[in-house]
Amino acid sequence: MPEMLLLRSAGSVLRTAFLSRLPPGGPGCVRKLSLNLQYQQEVRPSVTNSSPSDGQALSKESLGHALPLSSLEKARGAQLDCSEEPLWTTRADGRVHLRVHPICPQPPYTVHQMFHEALDKYRDLNALGFKRQGVWEHISYSQYYLLARRTAKGFLKLGLERAHSVAILGFNSPEWFFSAVGTVFAGGIVTGIYTTSSPEACQYVAHDSCANIIVVDTQKQLEKILKIWKNLPHLKAVVTYREAPARKMARVYTMDEVMGLGDELPEETLDAVISAQQPNQCCVLIYTSGTTGSPKGVMLSQDNITWTARHGSQAGGIQAAEVQQEVVVSYLPLSHIAAQIYDLWTGIQWGAHICFAEPDALQGSLVNTLREVEPTSHLGVPRVWEKIMERIQEVGAGSGFLWRKMLLWAMSVTLEQNVTCPSSDLKSFKARLADYLVLAKVRQALGFARCRKNFYGAAPLTTETQQFFLGLNIHLYGGYGLSETSGPHFISSLSNYRPGSSGKAVPGCLMKLVNEDAEGVGEICLWGRNVFMGYLNMEDKTTEAIDAEGWLHTGDTGRLDEDGFLFITGRLKEIIITAGGENVPPVPIEDAVKMELPIISNAMLIGDQRKFLSMLLTLKCTLDPDACHTTDHLTEQAVEFCRRVGSSATTVSEIVGRRDEAVYRAIEEGIQRVNRKAAAQPYHIQKWAILQKDFSVAGGELGPTLKLRRRIVLDKYKDVIDSFYQEQKK
Repeated sequence: MPEMLLLRSAGSVLRTAFLSRLPPGGPGCVRKLSLNLQYQQEVRPSVTNSSPSDGQALSKESLGHALPLSSLEKARGAQLDCSEEPLWTTRADGRVHLRVHPICPQPPYTVHQMFHEALDKYRDLNALGFKRQGVWEHISYSQYYLLARRTAKGFLKLGLERAHSVAILGFNSPEWFFSAVGTVFAGGIVTGIYTTSSPEACQYVAHDSCANIIVVDTQKQLEKILKIWKNLPHLKAVVTYREAPARKMARVYTMDEVMGLGDELPEETLDAVISAQQPNQCCVLIYTSGTTGSPKGVMLSQDNITWTARHGSQAGGIQAAEVQQEVVVSYLPLSHIAAQIYDLWTGIQWGAHICFAEPDALQGSLVNTLREVEPTSHLGVPRVWEKIMERIQEVGAGSGFLWRKMLLWAMSVTLEQNVTCPSSDLKSFKARLADYLVLAKVRQALGFARCRKNFYGAAPLTTETQQFFLGLNIHLYGGYGLSETSGPHFISSLSNYRPGSSGKAVPGCLMKLVNEDAEGVGEICLWGRNVFMGYLNMEDKTTEAIDAEGWLHTGDTGRLDEDGFLFITGRLKEIIITAGGENVPPVPIEDAVKMELPIISNAMLIGDQRKFLSMLLTLKCTLDPDACHTTDHLTEQAVEFCRRVGSSATTVSEIVGRRDEAVYRAIEEGIQRVNRKAAAQPYHIQKWAILQKDFSVAGGELGPTLKLRRRIVLDKYKDVIDSFYQEQKK
């Protein structure tokens, strides 16, 4: 993946010149947004050379209606009576009984109340950062709040109704945040749509959520909505940012125009909408990726969001800005709960400084943003961490003998230190020397010089990747949660870390295992303030997921160790049940194959209701940065594997088309090594095939967070799979 072109050469990592691309003075060299708060034609906040010290600073008096303390905020301490409400609902305008309990007794409060508290403490701190014409510009918390209010009033003018949605189809940006927060202020429901969605997928989400407004960032996304508008009876307007429409169209507005409309609405009108809100009402919809059927709209209440933003992040060691302002790079899809709770809502709760990556972050520019911003906290899906690892391995393999030796020595020493003494701050002399001479420079080259909190989520992380980063002295902290738990329910941190685990339960969250087997593995069930309200318009799915006592049945399996650390073992729906009745969790076998064979990119185990196990394999290929799909060309690491086993192949078609004997033999030998380590004969892989293309989001095999979509793969490669078993019958 091009975003992992991190190291130009081995020598450049060791030289201070490696960092010469940083702007003079480092990330601190930025300009402040003027407090004019207007938008230019590019739909960006306008910039002048003025600053708050020029007499335009916002005071409590100048905010006026922005801080209606008496009517809006005193409710924070009031007791919400929702004792008559049910535990779940499937109505967008429904209310639920909040799970206030002795283990999580904190008074519930709304998103606006959370923002007000942040504004009181962090008003002059940088809230949002974005790059414009090569220069970083920043929006303070005061500006952020007022822009969100203007957006809210603009949405009300466009006809946003209570409990209807504003769907946002665009890359992470300040406008995404203004739209999201403004939607909640205006009594609507924030609904993210993945930028990779087809027009049909956009229609499903917009129709299901009764979207009154859709916000898009480019002409390409606008065209999708124009195609389906006639099928969306609730849609009243489309709002654009980043790229203005190519021509003037009825009911299509720029963000600048929406804010202008908002200025016409009295502040008292918005205040009345805000004051009527309750913490047990829906404010966010997260649509599942549809890997096991039609996407489900996960309804999250204001209490779900505010409680999780506070307590989930505290468990992960996120600091309040009074202690140390966290700096975060926002690049993962905000339509996914992990990025939304981490970047958007937790950012407000603790006064973090959120810096937006460029839209092509995952096609090559992310590393530049990381190096310029130097985040203190970072979230990556496992596939991103794996690609970073693969790129470093490729650079190391192509480097000089001395550098390669130094890197291997430094990583070996550090890995041993971190594995044997994972919680100790006392490092051996060798480990400190290795970090000083080599590893600190590598981390700086990656943009992680200041980063002490590196998280992963959305999918499991392989042992190989975990240990690789431990060797770089980068601890990757896992968590476990779902859209249905507003993000994290379990989380790791510096003080709660055990390799391979998902950490411990967030304080205030409960967990139990049901139907445990002899090894203590059972289905994971969760309870807490973070558990969702229900699936929108899907009563049957809701009652399947939430039992009478309010426990969420996740469908995931796991075990707890003696200290309360959670280890995920699989998913009930993913477990393969062979024709012989054997239950086979696929992920451990798939991970073992990938670890044994570094040429393999993706491995998917087959065998449900079959006589034996088989496997689909893809090879590591380069990514086309323009088309966003994998090419036929092998990565450097894959080419090196071919050389090592006696093949001169550099493309997948050479290997598959000619059935390259050396590569096929090496893969078969690796499969047999995995089989020899298996618990029993039914766990052996008997047949396998290499596919012509690696899995990708564009190809449909991977979801937006790069999670394997098994059902899609089974359908797409049905003929290949059937051939494994047809041959058996002959």
